[in-house]
Amino acid sequence: MELDLAGAELKAVLNRLRRAQGQISGVIRMIEEGRDCEEVVTQLAAASRALDRAGFAIIATGLQQCLTDIEDGRENGEDRDAMRARLEKLFLSLA
Repeated sequence: MELDLAGAELKAVLNRLRRAQGQISGVIRMIEEGRDCEEVVTQLAAASRALDRAGFAIIATGLQQCLTDIEDGRENGEDRDAMRARLEKLFLSLA
C-alpha cells in the first residue's frame, strides 16, 4: 500500500511533523536546563499530540486511497479483508 499525499494534505502533515520536531527539541533543551517537571511534561504532551495527529492524517489518507482503489478494482492482488486488517493494525498502532 503506497501512500500518495498531495498538495494540502502533504503540507498539513509536514507542518505537524515540523511542529513536533520543534517541540521535542524544546523538551530536550528544557531537560538539559533543569526546567520544571510540569513544564517539560506539558511540552512533551504537545509534541505527542502533534505526532499522533500527523499519523492519523496519514492513515486517513491511506484509508481513502485504499477505498478508492477497491472501488476502482485496483487492489494489487490483496483481498479486502487483508487490506482492512493491515489498515486496522496501522490505526491501532497509534491508539
